[in-house]
Amino acid sequence: MDKLKKNLNSVGLGFLFVALIVNRIWPYRKIPFFILLALGVASLIAYIVLNFSLLRQSVTRKTFLYSSNLILIIVLVLGILVLINTIAARYHHRFDFTEAKIHSLSDQSISVIKNLKNDVMIKAFFREGNYNRSRMENLLKIYAYHSKKIKYEFIDPDKNPGLVKRYDITMDGTAVFECGDKENRITSVSEEEITNAIIKVSREKKKIIYFLEGHGEASIEESDDNGLSYAKDELAKLGYEVKKISLALEENFPSDCDLLVIPGPKKDLLPNEVETIQNYINKGGRVFFMIDPETAPGMMSFLQQYGFKLENDLIVDTISRLLGGDYFMPVVTEYEYHEITKKFRYACFFPYARSIDIAEKKPDNISLTVLAKTSPNSWSERQLNERQVKFDKDKDKQGPIPLAAVATIKIEEGEKEEEKKEEESKTTEGKSSSSSESKKEARLAVFGDSDFTTNRYFNLSGNGNFFLNTINWLTEEADLISIQPRTSSPRTIHLSPSQARLIFFVSVIILPLFVLITGISVWLRRRSL
Repeated sequence: MDKLKKNLNSVGLGFLFVALIVNRIWPYRKIPFFILLALGVASLIAYIVLNFSLLRQSVTRKTFLYSSNLILIIVLVLGILVLINTIAARYHHRFDFTEAKIHSLSDQSISVIKNLKNDVMIKAFFREGNYNRSRMENLLKIYAYHSKKIKYEFIDPDKNPGLVKRYDITMDGTAVFECGDKENRITSVSEEEITNAIIKVSREKKKIIYFLEGHGEASIEESDDNGLSYAKDELAKLGYEVKKISLALEENFPSDCDLLVIPGPKKDLLPNEVETIQNYINKGGRVFFMIDPETAPGMMSFLQQYGFKLENDLIVDTISRLLGGDYFMPVVTEYEYHEITKKFRYACFFPYARSIDIAEKKPDNISLTVLAKTSPNSWSERQLNERQVKFDKDKDKQGPIPLAAVATIKIEEGEKEEEKKEEESKTTEGKSSSSSESKKEARLAVFGDSDFTTNRYFNLSGNGNFFLNTINWLTEEADLISIQPRTSSPRTIHLSPSQARLIFFVSVIILPLFVLITGISVWLRRRSL
C-alpha cells in the first residue's frame, strides 16, 4: 500500500500519456480518452493528498529550490521558443542567399503584383503525378507571399471533371488566370509566363503601339534578321497591342495611339507626316525616334526644336573589339540615372550608331536627360567621306559619346484645352477618345540607332530589355520596367587526385583520430587524480 502511495504520481502521468496516444490514434473515440484522462488527473490529486505532509517538508529543502529554478528556466525557454515560432508563422520573411537570387522574383514581377488593384485568382489544373506541379506551386507561393491579391488553388483534372469541362481544359498543366471578367491561360511554368498572364488580366485596357512604315523602316511583320518580330512578340507578352501605320496614307492620326515608334527611317518623312507627328506631340503624345547614321537628314532640324542635337557622325568604339564586335558597334555598360535605367546594369550593343546629345538652347518647358554614353575609348567620327577611319582631335570628338536621350514636355493647359476641342470635333462617332487627352505631358525618346532592336540583336545582352524599358516609360507603365532574367552560375570545385586524397585523410581520419586521442588522454588524466 505504501509503495502504491509513493508511486501514484508515476501512475497518473502514465494514464495521461496513454490518453494522449489514444486520442492521437483514435481521435473519433472520445470516451476512452476522457476515462484515461480522468484516471490520470485523479491519480495525481490522490498522490498530492496522501503525501501532503511529505511534500510540504520537501518544499523547504535547497534541492527543491534548485530544481524549481531549473524547471522555471526550462518553462521560460520553451515559452520563448513557442512565442517566436508563433510570430514567425504569422509574420514570416523569405531570405534568398543565392548570388543570383534564383529563388526570388525579379523586380519587374514584384512591382507588377504589388500594384494590383483587384484580386487575381489562379486555377492550376495539374495532375498529382505532373513533375511541373511542384515548380508551379513554389512559384505561386512566392507570388502570394508578395501580394495578398494573388489567390491560387490546384485542381486535379481526374478528380474534378466538372471544372475541366467548365474551363475547357484540354491539357494537363494548364493554369487559368482570372481577374474580374478577364481570363488568360498558360501551359508552361516560368516566372515570365506567370507575370505576363497577370499583366494581361489585370490591365484595364490594352495600350496600342504603332510602328511607322513607308520610309524604309524595319517591319514588325518580318521574322528575318532585319525584322522586328521579336520586339513585337515581347510587347504582346507585356499586354500591348502592336500595329503598323503609314501616315502618308492616313487622313487623321489614329485616336487610340498610345505610342508612335519610328524605327530607323531611311528617307525623310513627308511634310504632312512631320506636321501630323508634331501635332500629336503638342497634344501630349509619346514618340520613340530611332535615327540611324546618314539617314533622314530632316530629322535633325525637327528634333532640334525639342532640345535634341543630332550630329552627322558615326560612333567608333575600340573597346567593342574586345567584346566580340567591331569598331562600329559601340557598347554601353554604364548609364545615367533615370527611371528607365535606375535598376538596369547590363551591357547594350548598338550596331552602326550616331550621337544624340542635348542642345545648348532648348525650350523652358522641356526637360531632357541623356540615358547612355559610350566608353572613353570611343569617339565621334565626323569625316564620313574618308575611307580610313581614325581619330582626328581637331575634327572628331573624343568619348564618352551620348547615343540615347529622352525628353519630357510640359503641355500648357490653355493650349491643351483648345487642342481637346479640336480633337473632339474631328473624332468620329463610335471611336474612343484620344488617349492624349488625359496626358499632362508629352514624352520623347531619341536613340542614334535602330539596329539594336532588330531580330539579329534583340536578344544580345541587354538590348531587348533596354528597348522595353524605354517603351514602358514612354507609355507610363512604370511597373513593367524590364529586368534581365536571373540565371544561376555554376559553383564547382575542381580538385586534383592529390588534393582529394589530402582532404579525405584530414577530414575523415586525422581530425577524428585527434579528437579520440585527446578524449582518451583527458579521461586517463582524470582517472589518475
